[in-house]
Amino acid sequence: MAHLERLRNLTAGLGFAALTGSLAIEPAHATEGGASLYLPGLRGPGAGIVPPPGFYFSNDFLAYSGELSGGRRIQIGGAVLADVEVEIRADFLTATWVFPLEALGGRMAIGASLPLGVPRVSAGVLIEAPRLGRTFAFSQRDASFVVGDPVVTGLIGWDAGNFHWSVGASVSIPAGGYEEGELSNLAFNRLIGDVFAAATWLDPELGLDISGAVGLEFNGENPDTDYDSGNAFHADISISKNLTKEFSVGLLAGYYDQISSDRGEGNRIGPFKGRAAAVGATAGYNFTVAGTPVSARVKVLREVDVENRPQGTIGLFTVAFPLGGHTPPASPQPIRARY
Repeated sequence: MAHLERLRNLTAGLGFAALTGSLAIEPAHATEGGASLYLPGLRGPGAGIVPPPGFYFSNDFLAYSGELSGGRRIQIGGAVLADVEVEIRADFLTATWVFPLEALGGRMAIGASLPLGVPRVSAGVLIEAPRLGRTFAFSQRDASFVVGDPVVTGLIGWDAGNFHWSVGASVSIPAGGYEEGELSNLAFNRLIGDVFAAATWLDPELGLDISGAVGLEFNGENPDTDYDSGNAFHADISISKNLTKEFSVGLLAGYYDQISSDRGEGNRIGPFKGRAAAVGATAGYNFTVAGTPVSARVKVLREVDVENRPQGTIGLFTVAFPLGGHTPPASPQPIRARY
């Protein structure tokens, strides 16, 4: 039963928030403003599992703190900056529907995610700002509550004994509250596509979950700044173990590598590419509220082996649950391990 409840509540781990997103408001020296649809560690335990048919809701809270020092530059909102510090506190609200009908022998799902929050950006040096028409006070932080670009995700997943896998695609739609010249934008203001595949091996006897995911991110051009961001490869892996039927712990790792350079008439920092790896840990707890199974998970990762990006710490807290209470049983077997 614990395993079935877990399947019902792993929607956030499938990348719908991205997510989340849109979950990658992570600062970098690659792609405009360092904003990427990928966030290391987003697809953790259960990444390859599509839950039983029904409606699901998840909330991902992101806390990020990092800095780009050593004279390295970044371009945000048309301005070229150095000695940048970034703090982000953002929520990613995601609703998902797993269809009651199968296709190609698998379960289909579609989800939509909306990011909102407060990015706080400070910079010690303004190198160039030819298009902004105003002066920044860099001794102070530029911080405001903003709504990001909505993200739509579709995927299909299959099961074979302890093995579960899925493929899908996400699209970030440039419809958020973007303002050229503002440092604290949460919206990308460019079309972004991401195709991914994920797999999970879940042993009900051992309570052991080994999951991984790979994907390709395709970036469009920001029409307001004429900045064309490069494309990137990303990968995640996690290993987690149920210590009880409700509580699990594990390790996470994520990798991001930009495979094509930034370009465009508005690019003033050159054809740079970003790369970073992140490692960390996770803990999850499943419980029930008024008959509805709820899954909570926390992830903390530290960026290492960084090139042309800031180095920082990522914190993610996820709460997910089915809408409308219980859902029909699925093919995977419940956890039967004795704790």
